[in-house]
Amino acid sequence: MTTFPELLRALRLEAGISMPDFAARIHYDRTSLHHFESGRRVAPFEVAEKADELLGADGRLVAVWQREDLARREAAAAHRTRAAALAMSNDLSALAELDIAALQEGVEVTAVDYLRSPPAPMMDRAHVLREDAFERIRSGHHRPADRSDLYVAAGRLSGVLAYALLDLGDATEALIHADAAGRCAEYAGDAELAAWVAGTKSLIARFQGDYGKALAFVRDGYQWVGDGRGTGEARLRCGEAQCLANLGNSKAANNALDGAEVARERIRRGDSVGGLFGFSQAKQSYYAGSSLIWLQGGHDAERAAREAAAAIGLWQAGPQHERSLDDERLAYIYLATARVQLDDVEGAADAISPVLSLPAEEQISWIAKRADRLAGMLAAPRYAQNRTAIETVELINGLTP
Repeated sequence: MTTFPELLRALRLEAGISMPDFAARIHYDRTSLHHFESGRRVAPFEVAEKADELLGADGRLVAVWQREDLARREAAAAHRTRAAALAMSNDLSALAELDIAALQEGVEVTAVDYLRSPPAPMMDRAHVLREDAFERIRSGHHRPADRSDLYVAAGRLSGVLAYALLDLGDATEALIHADAAGRCAEYAGDAELAAWVAGTKSLIARFQGDYGKALAFVRDGYQWVGDGRGTGEARLRCGEAQCLANLGNSKAANNALDGAEVARERIRRGDSVGGLFGFSQAKQSYYAGSSLIWLQGGHDAERAAREAAAAIGLWQAGPQHERSLDDERLAYIYLATARVQLDDVEGAADAISPVLSLPAEEQISWIAKRADRLAGMLAAPRYAQNRTAIETVELINGLTP
């Protein structure tokens, strides 16, 4: 049975309408429309109506949207019923004997799975697990010694929800979940989680383009680090570098990245939970590359190229469960961008080639955004006669028809 995203894309291509033209004609932003076509986000009803009329679908798009909306509402109702039934079934006598090992295992598995899974199913899983944690906290049906662990589990699951909502493009809801995670860290007295939350709030602010606020979140987070436990300080310092680079401060950004390397050397105990809550060496190199490409080239571009290449190599050589495919693909774009800043057009074309062959469903919005910037750099007058630059721009423009 054809889904709404499949039908929307098929009708648009059949009509010969490019994505930018489509966005202009139905008055909706291109990134969101790409999410709707790829199935990463659910299209609002108004988009279905406008697209149906523009593409001459004679009500087919609206009908499919309504069918899927009904299925979504039925699934949500079933989910609520299941969650309520589970809570009612866990009576006091059962909860008194039930430890939280299964819940903690669920948190750890979800954190690892998030790196290689779409955000929507991860959001659903985190919500169900968090309801379990919250029910035990609210009811008091737990051993006193377990209370702190329950708050940590609820906080981490709130953190998963924050990431999922941010990946789905809703920074406002993401921040609400991040605030909840921070409150849970406070109640549990867990500095490791508190530092992670500060870094995540900074990430949300960077997503919104508010680098001053993002920097304040990072610096507030430093109060929770310094004991050599986990990668929290390294992550915060890399977040600081991203803020400073976007604010145009090369020296301070590089100093922050150097500080992240020192922080990693001081680590004596690993992260309590990996996956989404870890910060691998590959991720650290990725952050460095993605920071320095926003500066003016030169030594910054040289370091950005080294770091992006290092991130790619580490992900490819490392364990599969630590490999973040979306970040790895973006690292290719950052490597290509740095090479253009160094006037190495051939090297840039070679770097981005793995991304240009991706199927449409794997082209997340960040790929289109960052590749568009690269295309703009390659379209500069200085490369007007460079065949490699021209062909690469044409291929990038074809990423999203």
